[in-house]
Amino acid sequence: MTVAERLQSVFVALAAVLGLAVGTLWPVGAVAGHLVLPALVLLLVAVFVQVDAARVRLARDAATVVAASLVLNFVFTPLLAWALGVGLLGDAPDLRIGLLLLLVTPCTDWYLVFTGLARGHMGVAAALLPINLVLQLALLPVYVLLLGGEAAGVGTGTLVEAVLLVLVVPLVAAVSLRWGAGRWKGAQWRDRRLVAPAGRAVLPLLYLAVLAMFASQARTVAAHLGELAALLVPLGVFFVVAPLTAVLVARVLRLPGDQRAALTMTTVARNSPVALGIAVAAFPDRPLIAVALVIGPLVELPVLAVLSQLVRARGPRERGGVSG
Repeated sequence: MTVAERLQSVFVALAAVLGLAVGTLWPVGAVAGHLVLPALVLLLVAVFVQVDAARVRLARDAATVVAASLVLNFVFTPLLAWALGVGLLGDAPDLRIGLLLLLVTPCTDWYLVFTGLARGHMGVAAALLPINLVLQLALLPVYVLLLGGEAAGVGTGTLVEAVLLVLVVPLVAAVSLRWGAGRWKGAQWRDRRLVAPAGRAVLPLLYLAVLAMFASQARTVAAHLGELAALLVPLGVFFVVAPLTAVLVARVLRLPGDQRAALTMTTVARNSPVALGIAVAAFPDRPLIAVALVIGPLVELPVLAVLSQLVRARGPRERGGVSG
């Protein structure tokens, strides 16, 4: 894990503070607002181009942990997100939608880093990545429309268009780039010249998107600081309940330590770049939803760092295939 990855939550916070300062001191809101969506689309292309769909085959040899992960991520977590929103943010519809978008999108990138730190099963973690990506593409509109209720205030067509623009287009572009590079230059060249630079571009693009968003919405943030602080309560509950539930499920299923660590990390880590892209595209007139999503990584990343040590598997971690 690089220094930049370890300090990611700090840099996200600094980008937000810098964006607030720039947006407060200078009239750059309109210009900054036009930068947010392109930065997020490029960010997601860089994230998706690192996804190797061939790893799905590893899931066949770890059916139990994969099934547990799917239930936790796509049944338990959405219901928990809905309950937290209704119970703790009932009078703040934008924060409820922001919380829902964040929590129903399992991570497709940095959870691998924390799984490695926890000595988790990297074969399982890698196999779950493309599965999580495809399922959240298909289910995210469903979650927003069914669980968001009146707070969503968005039509099916608008939400589907946002998913197509922010998720499907970057995914198709990334898959095309991976296939083309591998087809014409070979896998080694692709990994060295395409995948590795894409990995290095993710964090700078994330910081740029956060800075631009806060610069464009500086007045909105200043006017809703109290509401944004209220979001810390349901986030705190989630980051306690989710790992405890994952560990309990792993024990009931008698999963080995490395699979338990992998299950915990994929259950807790969230995909804030994807959620942020959807928020910007689907709710352009409700900036508080997108602003709320930036709070997530500020809490999540320190939690994942601590959690990776608490659930750390004993013995050497597995790097390749999946044990039965």
